Amino acid sequence: MTAGLENALLETEERRALREAVGELGRRHGRGYDAEKLWQEAGALGYLGVNLPESYGGGGGGLTELSIVLEELGTAGCPLLLMVVSPAICGTVIARFGTPEQKQRWLPGLSDGTTRMAFGITEPEAGSNSHRLTTVARRDGSDWLLSGRKVFISGVDVCDATLIVGRTEDARTGKLKPCLFIVPRETPGFEYRQIDMELAAPEKQFQLFLDDVRLPADALVGDEDAGLLQLFAGLNPERVMTAAFSIGMGRYALSTAVGYARTRQVWQAPIGSHQAIAHPLAQAHIELELARLMMRKAAFLYDSGDDIGAGEAANMAKYAAAEAGAKAVDQAVHTLGGNGLTTEYGLASLLTASRVSRIAPVSREMILNFVSHHTLGLPKSY
Repeated sequence: MTAGLENALLETEERRALREAVGELGRRHGRGYDAEKLWQEAGALGYLGVNLPESYGGGGGGLTELSIVLEELGTAGCPLLLMVVSPAICGTVIARFGTPEQKQRWLPGLSDGTTRMAFGITEPEAGSNSHRLTTVARRDGSDWLLSGRKVFISGVDVCDATLIVGRTEDARTGKLKPCLFIVPRETPGFEYRQIDMELAAPEKQFQLFLDDVRLPADALVGDEDAGLLQLFAGLNPERVMTAAFSIGMGRYALSTAVGYARTRQVWQAPIGSHQAIAHPLAQAHIELELARLMMRKAAFLYDSGDDIGAGEAANMAKYAAAEAGAKAVDQAVHTLGGNGLTTEYGLASLLTASRVSRIAPVSREMILNFVSHHTLGLPKSY
């Protein structure tokens, strides 16, 4: 087996050690975790920046290592959703495309968790369709003026800045093209309002209102003409990390259900001895493992610099993991019956949380559109 296949399919000893160490941290915090304390400890231990360059305080690894961290925290019952955004999307984009000054300003803090950054792409009317975004930046002397609205932006209240996806006018064609801007939270004209959610999660959701937010020239990340490339360089890690989030959640739910089924006895034998209980749990395990393989493939391709291949695999991984995670949670609750809805077992809240990955950051239907069009070559219907 070649070294590449070993990295894609089987984990190195170093990665297995990382998985065990993060798992131990997660188990110490457990399902009743304090997200802020866990974030600080994970950052101090170097886990939040394993994918970022060593020259800026990171671990020098890649998306593979970062996905291991999130998956294992989720498996212990204490996922950190903001990992999908701060080190994976924002850290990756700045590390790959930021100016030397932007890297020095933001990457050390993103690496150790002392700085956090949100990501703002979704809009009320356009969703995440980068071609229909109405947030626009226009030049005013050497500055930029940024105006628009965003919705369902995670963690803005605890983040030092938000990486905003806007659009600027192409001087040659007059058409609008996507660009990314770093907007510190306290910038005048940048307003955020919390959205009331039924979802019980440490990370809150926000609407953003940007009213002629004045930004210096160096708020623009990278090359103005490479905005679309830079955007998708951040969206592929987002999909892989969403897969890790779902898989970790599914593994936690499955482990809880299996432990219960081994010991819960109603008649003469534990309920796990009955195929009506055992087979759905076995099926959930298989589907989670298959999703993990696709997630590893996507992370491997991304870390290898194959953005096109990673885009296809990341979408497939996100789809497979979201479906497998939601199914595992549902089956776990069903296995425990009434106990599955109690606070003691920590499963009921996952019924809502497990649906998030089927909706965001891109719906399963849009992923099926992507695969049918880009992979299978079928005509577009939109």
